[in-house]
Amino acid sequence: MDKIQNNLENFIKRHGEIYEAYETYGKMIHERGGPLDEKTRWLIKIAISAASQHEFALRTHIRKAKAAGCSYDEIEHALLLVAPSAGFPKTMQGLILLKEEQEGKMPTP
Repeated sequence: MDKIQNNLENFIKRHGEIYEAYETYGKMIHERGGPLDEKTRWLIKIAISAASQHEFALRTHIRKAKAAGCSYDEIEHALLLVAPSAGFPKTMQGLILLKEEQEGKMPTP
C-alpha cells in the first residue's frame, strides 16, 4: 500500500492542478451525476473496485460507504453481486478486505 500512496503523493506534487481537476470531476459525478442516493453510489463504487481489482480504491470505498451509513451486510451484498459478472475470485478478495475492515486490521489507504 505504501507504494501506491507514495506514487499518488509524487503525482500530486508534480501535477497538483491535474489531480485537483480529477478530484473535482469525480466529486461532481458522485454528488450531482444523477438521482442515486449516497449509500447506493458507494455500494456501486465498491462493486466496481472489486471487479476491477483496485484494492486501494476498494479499501477507500468500503470506509466511505461505512461513513455514509452502509452496513457490513449491504457492503457484503455488493461484493457478492460481483461474482456472476466479474468472477468468484474477485468477490472473495473483496470479502477478505471487508473482513479486515470489520476486524480493524485494514491499513489506512
